[in-house]
Amino acid sequence: MTGKRAGRTVVVKIGSSTLTTDRGTFRLAPVAGLVAEVCELHALGHRMLLVSSGAVSSGMGVLRRRRRPSEVVDLQAAAAVGQGHLFHIYTELFAHENVVTAQVLLTAFDVAARTQYLNARNTLKRLLDWKVVPIINENDTTSTDELCFGDNDALAAQVALLVKADLLVLLTDTDGLYSADPREDSGARLITTVEDLSELECVHIGTVGPLGSGGMGSKVNSARVATSGGVETVIARGNRPDVLKACLAGEPVGTRFAPRPLGLHDYKLWLLYGKPARGRVVVDAGAARALRGKGSLLPVGIVSVEGDFAAGDAVLVVDADGIELAKGLVNYSKEDLDRVKGLQSSHVAGMLPQASPEAIHRDYLVLIC
Repeated sequence: MTGKRAGRTVVVKIGSSTLTTDRGTFRLAPVAGLVAEVCELHALGHRMLLVSSGAVSSGMGVLRRRRRPSEVVDLQAAAAVGQGHLFHIYTELFAHENVVTAQVLLTAFDVAARTQYLNARNTLKRLLDWKVVPIINENDTTSTDELCFGDNDALAAQVALLVKADLLVLLTDTDGLYSADPREDSGARLITTVEDLSELECVHIGTVGPLGSGGMGSKVNSARVATSGGVETVIARGNRPDVLKACLAGEPVGTRFAPRPLGLHDYKLWLLYGKPARGRVVVDAGAARALRGKGSLLPVGIVSVEGDFAAGDAVLVVDADGIELAKGLVNYSKEDLDRVKGLQSSHVAGMLPQASPEAIHRDYLVLIC
């Protein structure tokens, strides 16, 4: 790997199915092989980041529990048992290759809050400058939101955008994305390349294993997020020999998603994918046209308001048919926006003298493609 492929930034996500058996027993041999491969690429000058699942499943193994619990408190307790065990194993494996690692635990808040987002970026960049391999996981022990609706596929995509990675590799227990579940359909074929995500509309996506929380649907969605920021993404089998080197070399391995950069600045990529929406604003046809013409959203074009949000929160903007048009930071609380919806700016100023003339300013709004 020389020439233009040297010195690339690569995010590797290892899933629970690669790390542990269905009973939570650690798969030491394949994980050691992956660590050795990460270290080899690191020695060649590539900037390697590892996003690792497995805190909950490792904890379940130590506790000898066979199935992933559904109660949040049980998940948190299992993560508390497993996280230290997991990182200790990684530290020992990397130490054998004389590579320094750093444990980085992130939560949804670290992505949703702009200041924390930038702090996380600066920390990761400094670690890479120091030739350290960050090992990143969700802070499952305390992060209720992450355990309820987050997963490390989504985290890996966020990290890839955060560090402006060249490649995201999502490792799993299958060869990639199939046209149907190969365990149920003998005619299922491996999809080797995805140029346009609309090609996947008819693809049946399988279920999650007993200790995992993601599944193939999560990986495809993560590929959608990462590729929109220009990050090439590959879903591949984690126990395939030299899988990372093959992915980095562009060899036909797994399912490769071509980058499809939307041309958005870092801030708007963060707004689109990093900050959760707290509500919805339904707009009329005139407002929809103005938004597509890169205009701001004014109260006069708003038909109805849904959710519970404060000024500064993110909201989705949808048309009368519920089609998502944009996402932006709203200048009004839900209550105030409900009061002034449909009104001309002069009337709004009379009711709320300190209010902004725009419900969402175009600088803080991104169209949904």
